[in-house]
Amino acid sequence: MTSTERGFTTFRWLCTLFGFVFYLGDIGSDLLLSVQYFRSGYVSWAALTLAFVLAGSVCIQIFSYAWFKDDERNDEGDKGLSTCQLIGIHVLQIGLFTRYCNLLKKSFKVLRSGQSKEEEQYRLFGIATDLSMLRLFETFLESVPQLVLQVYIILAHNHRSNLQYISMAVSFVNIAWATVDYRRCLRRSLPHINEMPSGIPTAVYLFYKIFTITPRILSLTLFIMLSTLTTLAMAFVWLVGTIWACVEETKFCTSRVLEHLYRAIVGVILVFTFFNIKGGHTKVPMTMYYILSVCQNLAAPILLFLLKPESERTDYFLPIIFFIFMSNSLGLGFLALYYSLLHPRGHVADEIDGMERLEPEPKTRFDNFLQI
Repeated sequence: MTSTERGFTTFRWLCTLFGFVFYLGDIGSDLLLSVQYFRSGYVSWAALTLAFVLAGSVCIQIFSYAWFKDDERNDEGDKGLSTCQLIGIHVLQIGLFTRYCNLLKKSFKVLRSGQSKEEEQYRLFGIATDLSMLRLFETFLESVPQLVLQVYIILAHNHRSNLQYISMAVSFVNIAWATVDYRRCLRRSLPHINEMPSGIPTAVYLFYKIFTITPRILSLTLFIMLSTLTTLAMAFVWLVGTIWACVEETKFCTSRVLEHLYRAIVGVILVFTFFNIKGGHTKVPMTMYYILSVCQNLAAPILLFLLKPESERTDYFLPIIFFIFMSNSLGLGFLALYYSLLHPRGHVADEIDGMERLEPEPKTRFDNFLQI
């Protein structure tokens, strides 16, 4: 693929701008919702809503700062920011905001000049890939758990508000955008991997992710409605995913402490969607993952019916059962369609989600990024 085909286009700049707007909208709506809960006397809901926002924000600030310092050591960073400025930016939780502004500014200058070297294009996509990876972390640490919480509040407590629906809608858009934008950015930033085609392949991949993640959100909500103690079972699933990442000895971070944090985030992502950590063939582990996922998704409404039969008389019970069944079927159908016919094939393993270091020192950290 030529450098021109991989160029940072006006459309790519607009995608970055839209991603920035979605990010601000997601965080802003959740903060406003927490304030609304607090003013209405729902202190626990306000605290949980705010806790998810802070958990996602703190984690991505840590990785953002570490990557700034890594780039600085490799003579690839922004020379205009001192260590004190970097620390201040990330303590104030605006590391992602700074990265967005930096990328929009630099790419706008390149587009306006009409000329750019291949090295500049590669660097722009490097910045974009870092940014999209941080957005991916933020999505599974904040947006997805936030949806579980808000759906639980609506179904279990029959509490509804316009701001609540807005927050959920923005979170849903954020999930869809982050998963697809990240995959496209990563594949485009790696010259030895074929780019993810736009159009139908991208749409099918998006549907696969949305229709497999959504029933997970609904089924986990039903489990929590059955008993809040089921959150311990969710914690166990997270622990299993984290242990798997440790056993596989992922090598994503230069710092051992950050590597453990990364593995913990891997565990969170595995609660909601599949990815492979070390590379190789994924047919068997992916099949096993989605068999277990579908069984859990279908078990949730069945157990709710058996243990809380009064739930059958609610107006949401039958629609949710129908949606979980149909969404699982559609999601697995789109998964099969994508990986059998539409997935781009490269000369490296296509199904690597947390790529193993193939050399003592990889050229870039992108070689170790996830491909969910």
